[in-house]
Amino acid sequence: MKTKIEKDFYRQFGYWSRFPFFKGYFSPGFRFIYYFRKSQQFSIKHPLGILYRLLLRRYSIKYGYQISAKTKIGDGLHLGHWGTVVINPKSSIGKNCNISHGVTIGQTNRGSTKGFPIIKDEVWIGANAVIVGGIIIGSNVLIAPNSYVTKDVPDNSIVVGNPAQVISNLEATKEYINNKID
Repeated sequence: MKTKIEKDFYRQFGYWSRFPFFKGYFSPGFRFIYYFRKSQQFSIKHPLGILYRLLLRRYSIKYGYQISAKTKIGDGLHLGHWGTVVINPKSSIGKNCNISHGVTIGQTNRGSTKGFPIIKDEVWIGANAVIVGGIIIGSNVLIAPNSYVTKDVPDNSIVVGNPAQVISNLEATKEYINNKID
């Protein structure tokens, strides 16, 4: 069974390298994901855990990713572009998900959707999309750039606009999510 880092590398580059850090070092998205996964691998009390969290913090500031090591993210994460991605640590994201720059996945503290989002498998989130509240985004969903999502989204859908409109589509993420892992 491949490790999470191997699966993330495969999603980014389409093949596996025996030395992922050296190839991925030149990709800011993968470099951040590498330290994110390593931070999750070791306890905060372990010396390597402290080191990896410090490096994660460094690259978080350098590239603008605000993703805590506490965030539950499935295998095959793809950060296509670097720059200002904010994800609430209580949110969860499934496998084979793409997150573009400018995305916010946040918490709502009041109202009927109080809470934080749960994003299932194979979701493509476009640039500057905002997903907030205790909502569930189904599998095989494409969230178009600049969309503002505050309601549940069923499987096999495309979400567009502000306020978000949901369009049913069985091939919502076809050719948007490449190099899928099992």
